[in-house]
Amino acid sequence: MKIGELSKKTGVSIRSLRYYEQQGLLSPLRQDNGYREYSILAEEQVRIIQFYLKLGLSTEQIKGFLHCVLKNKESFCEEVLPIYQQKLSEIDEQIRLLSQIRQNLSERISSILLERNQRLEE
Repeated sequence: MKIGELSKKTGVSIRSLRYYEQQGLLSPLRQDNGYREYSILAEEQVRIIQFYLKLGLSTEQIKGFLHCVLKNKESFCEEVLPIYQQKLSEIDEQIRLLSQIRQNLSERISSILLERNQRLEE
């Protein structure tokens, strides 16, 4: 199938599909005229890539285990576990930082409101 057809079937833009190819996540064949020709398995491959991108993983991380996922289908790929653990750790750190920022903003708002009320009472 051509890139436009793959784009329509998966809902992924042609630009993204070309990017996946540049990142080594997709490997279409090239016809004599230079057109990309994707196998029937490319649709599933794109959906898998999208799934992992939605988990917040980078294309580089996905590239490290995609071959295993495609080969093993439903089986667990050992390469994925450390990446999941790393991502979870990053998310926990982001939550910690956002919580601190939220606390700082709440305190600042309280301070401003208190100061404003004191001025109004004067």
